Amino acid sequence: MGIGPVEYGVIAFPGNKFKGEIAPALEELVKSGTIRILDLAFVLKDKDGNVTGFELEDAGSEVMKAFEALTHARDGLINDNDLKEIGAALDPNSSAAVLVWEDVWATKFAEAVRNAGGVVVDMQRVPYELVQAAIDFNQEPAGAKA
Repeated sequence: MGIGPVEYGVIAFPGNKFKGEIAPALEELVKSGTIRILDLAFVLKDKDGNVTGFELEDAGSEVMKAFEALTHARDGLINDNDLKEIGAALDPNSSAAVLVWEDVWATKFAEAVRNAGGVVVDMQRVPYELVQAAIDFNQEPAGAKA
């Protein structure tokens, strides 16, 4: 069996405010076979601007253990240079999760495209804010639109 499309994401947390909702949401996606987490790392920037980046296997806290159970294979897809660049872009007193995942749900489609000689020439994610604004605009009463 082939591999589905692989994506990465960097999720910043200004002020290091965690609510404990991310690991259970990811767990649901993993258990349902929607995604497979290939690599996961974290970057922390303290109030003085010092950056610490670490791969999941290097962390020991309970929070990290919750994420560790979700990771399929840590193939070194995220490296120290990635973590340094991400850390440099963070505001002081912030952190970020860096994830690499396979879209398992799209594996059969991706294989069919490759087998047909298809080549992806463009793919982009539409930001949530733009989608929500379009939905909100289209749900306004007809007379309310300018």
